[in-house]
Amino acid sequence: MSNVRETLDVLLRFGRLMLQAGDTAFRVRESMGALAGRLGIENLAAQIALNGIAASARRGDDLVTITCEIGPPGINAWRIAALERLARKDEAGLTARRLAEELDAIEAVPALRSIATVAVAIGLASGAFSYLNGGDMLGTVMAVVAGGLGQSLRALLLRHRGNQYAVTALVTVVTAGLYCIGIATLGASGFGPGHAAGFIFSVLFLVPGFPLVASLLDAVQHQPIAALSRLFYATMILLAAAIGLSAVAAIAGLAATVAPAAPPGLEPLTLALRALASLLAGFGFAALYNSSTRVVLAVGVLSLLGNELRLALHDLGMPLPPATFLGALLVGLLASLVEARLHEPRIAVTVPSIIIMTPGLFAFQTIVMLNQGQVLTALQAGANFCFVVGAMAMGLATARFMTERRWLAES
Repeated sequence: MSNVRETLDVLLRFGRLMLQAGDTAFRVRESMGALAGRLGIENLAAQIALNGIAASARRGDDLVTITCEIGPPGINAWRIAALERLARKDEAGLTARRLAEELDAIEAVPALRSIATVAVAIGLASGAFSYLNGGDMLGTVMAVVAGGLGQSLRALLLRHRGNQYAVTALVTVVTAGLYCIGIATLGASGFGPGHAAGFIFSVLFLVPGFPLVASLLDAVQHQPIAALSRLFYATMILLAAAIGLSAVAAIAGLAATVAPAAPPGLEPLTLALRALASLLAGFGFAALYNSSTRVVLAVGVLSLLGNELRLALHDLGMPLPPATFLGALLVGLLASLVEARLHEPRIAVTVPSIIIMTPGLFAFQTIVMLNQGQVLTALQAGANFCFVVGAMAMGLATARFMTERRWLAES
């Protein structure tokens, strides 16, 4: 049997990989605890933050404390699934060396899709967002082009270890700038309300939806350090994107009003186009998060169903936050069935499915109104943004409470 120091070192490596792939701190803690028991560790205590883990392990009279530093966070749904399956595997005779070999194999697996494939998926998702939020034909087409090119640039910069905040700001400027240049070149009547939707949603792939939702899930599971550090990280990413977006909006003179969203109604064509847009958005973000093919398909279907419920309730007069909560709740409940059948982690299925509910309009209005000195209007838009994002996370958290008994026992 390996000594305690060697065992704890491998456990910390496991936790680092899991957290760096985007998983929640409470799931990292649970998985490390499950592996510790199989490795003969009698007691494991871990303090988890976004940039590091400190853990103490005891076996008999041996007590060891080790800390490890974690690099810049990312999102890799396939790796989260592989690590969680490794933690759940009922394998007799597990050793630290064997676990290290398993981790080597998981780390060696490259991205499931090329940069070009993910760029096309994000481009289509950006166009779908534009359509659902009132973008006209030209605005939607330019959102596809600008979103795809922007994602390609971001992937290349991050591959070369660029600072995430600087990369976000630069990619926002380039993406929004390409969108405005395309509209100015091809449009005959300047920037209209139908163009503003495309402008907003061409950069929506930069919104850190995964960290935002994960931070709130950690908060309700009594992981305040990880929750706050991840929330601060997501806020800094949003701020970097906001600076770039506001600069381009000011230069282009783009108004903070957009056209109404895709009109409500029961016409078959409207329903079909809205469903297709929701499906494409789900596909795009699942591909961005490096999900397996079966997860991409599941996310597309869940995104369609959850967003259709949200839009239908909003069409019937329900305010957007409760409509969003119910849409996210439906996604979370259905994800329980998907999780049981596909044996994939819930977070890899639920979060990409609700990104389409992100209130990009409110975020954009907050930025533009602040630049124009209209503080009260900006605060109102910012509050609406926070309420809707909170409703997204709380819908998923409520679904967990309803479907997993251990959450009820721990709350």
